[in-house]
Amino acid sequence: MAKKNNIPQVKNEEQYEALRDKGYSKQKSARIANTPDSGTKGGRSSKYEERTKKELYEKARHVGIKGRSKMNKEELIEALRNN
Repeated sequence: MAKKNNIPQVKNEEQYEALRDKGYSKQKSARIANTPDSGTKGGRSSKYEERTKKELYEKARHVGIKGRSKMNKEELIEALRNN
């Protein structure tokens, strides 16, 4: 991954910087700014509380949360929200 001024390569640099200013991590900011529809509103994903533990575990695996195998549903939700 090429870097410019120590910033991960992102598709939407304005959104990336706004997220960093809000306190998001570099990884989370880059992930959000690189989504195909970054900067648009109206996401239709279900709330974490409505998902099964298996679905939350898979999302945590995709995001790269460590220690997820030992987490219960509430801990997975907390980790996903704070990652």
